[in-house]
Amino acid sequence: MSNGLPRAAVVSAFLRSFLIQGSWNYRSMLGGGFAFAMLPTLRRLFTEQPARQAALARHLELFNAHPYMSNMALGAAVKLEAEGADADTVRRFKLAVRGPLGSLGDGLVWATWLPGVSLLALTLYWMGAPGWVAAATFLVVYNVGHVGLRLWAFRVGLAHGREVGGRLAKADLAGWTERLQGVASMLLGGLVGAVLLGGDGLRAAGPVWVGVAAAAGAAGLLVGHRSWRPAAVTVVAAVVGLSALGWLS
Repeated sequence: MSNGLPRAAVVSAFLRSFLIQGSWNYRSMLGGGFAFAMLPTLRRLFTEQPARQAALARHLELFNAHPYMSNMALGAAVKLEAEGADADTVRRFKLAVRGPLGSLGDGLVWATWLPGVSLLALTLYWMGAPGWVAAATFLVVYNVGHVGLRLWAFRVGLAHGREVGGRLAKADLAGWTERLQGVASMLLGGLVGAVLLGGDGLRAAGPVWVGVAAAAGAAGLLVGHRSWRPAAVTVVAAVVGLSALGWLS
């Protein structure tokens, strides 16, 4: 049992969270997926059909956050419903957390973790690892982090309910984002080194391309931190540059 609910209902809610984007739309955004994930617990908590429909309807309302971090709101909503919180309390809570969960998740995952793991796979490939090794490394490392984040967020929400703000502050996700961006920058340096030293890499293209690479590095050093999602922009630029190099060679 967890928060007065059978463990099976809680586990089912977590597993359904992997489909939270499945019905994304411009009207309710993640609302449909959120309600779908809540349904196993609502069935247990509300035995009468009118009460269950009312509970489901309030979770079908507009909700948007990062899909992985939304698990924190999901776990907290499960706890609130199990504790008998009124509808307005549930609505106010979801409204309060969706912004922070969205911004923290975007910075940590889309702008840092995803491009960082992509750089890791690209570096392995350019250092001579078989393509399947680079692809497998990306899939394993990215999904270990992504599933771990989903599970952690859900457990924190389930344990702390409305008090998740304090736990979120202690977790220092912004600090982790900054540290991971440093690792991503190091991986980018390794990737550039692998390209420059490779027999078919940038060095073989001649001094013009070496100059372009140096100018791009200087621009990143001077103004890269002001760009939109610096890590994501860096990865896109790296992929486009390497693709152009392969086409021109």
